[in-house]
Amino acid sequence: MWALGFWASAGSAIVALILFLVGTPRYRHFIPKSNPLSRFCQVIIAALRKWNAELPSVDDELYEVDGKELAENGDKKILHTHGFKFLDKAAVITTNEYNLEGNDLGINPWSLCSVTQVEEVKCILRLLPIWICTILYSVVFSQMASLFVEQGAAMKTIFIGFHIPPASMSSFDILSVAAFIFIYRRVLDPLVPRLRKFSSKGLTELQRMGIGLIIAIMAMMAAGTVEHFRLKYVPEDCLKCSSTLSIFWQVPQYVLIGASEVFMYVGQLEFFNGQTPDGLKSFGSALCMTSISLGNYVSSLLVTIVMKISVSHKMPGWIPGNLNKGHLDRFYFLLAALTTIDLAVYIVTAKWYKYIKFEERNVTNNGEMHQDFRLV
Repeated sequence: MWALGFWASAGSAIVALILFLVGTPRYRHFIPKSNPLSRFCQVIIAALRKWNAELPSVDDELYEVDGKELAENGDKKILHTHGFKFLDKAAVITTNEYNLEGNDLGINPWSLCSVTQVEEVKCILRLLPIWICTILYSVVFSQMASLFVEQGAAMKTIFIGFHIPPASMSSFDILSVAAFIFIYRRVLDPLVPRLRKFSSKGLTELQRMGIGLIIAIMAMMAAGTVEHFRLKYVPEDCLKCSSTLSIFWQVPQYVLIGASEVFMYVGQLEFFNGQTPDGLKSFGSALCMTSISLGNYVSSLLVTIVMKISVSHKMPGWIPGNLNKGHLDRFYFLLAALTTIDLAVYIVTAKWYKYIKFEERNVTNNGEMHQDFRLV
């Protein structure tokens, strides 16, 4: 029934397209005013061109824009921070920026950038260590569509006379995601503020991503333990035969992967989108997608390295074509160890991270302007 499957998928895509078109006019769009890549490069080039310029002792002497020129960042100024001081040179006003005829600023965006634009680049640089730590999680996640399936194929797939396709076990991941989203939103999120006497907020995005890494370690430990026992239930007189251990022993590792998705990927998307300024908003989504894609490449590279190191004249390696002759459990435990190291590095980078601060200007009832400092 392949044809029916394709027609069902086509029908679902058509329904999704109709719903998308119906909802699009009601969506609130933020119209981009400039190329985010050029805004990023302008700060780097301007800072390099002024590498020998002296930074002013007062932050107010750095160049900043007001009014309509702030539209590229959603009419919000970003407060100056003291990290990455070299980039602050891009906002230093020199004699080259002055128009001698009218004594006004003749601004070249590749030589003079506002403090807000400089802080945008700093935000991206602060996100990079967090982003690097998420790549290894994607390595763990990619095992669900590769080695988990190979492992399941080498187990007992017959249940009450029915053949269980190994790839169909990923349905437990989907069920786990749905269940843990409900558990987090309805149970954990309201419960955490009650446990914190001095805070009315739930778990932050960084905390949720850390929990996702912890659950990912548990998933790899579960997968390694199942593989260890799977090898014990392989008939000694038939190494080509499947293990007598049921494929449903894989359920815990799929459930744990699904739970880690809820904390890691959802928290990661919210964190990167929330911590990137409006002028560079597309960078946030790009970082999320890039970490997932790089995770697949790193996974392939790691498997290749492990096979070359573990293969000897007596052993076919940890991950041979016939898993009964290898030690896939060791590879899973290796991933658990690497993720543990990644978690330790992540904790350090998360504590080092500084949240973005905006300066907002609001109008009071009597028409006066006042400044409001908000931490995002």
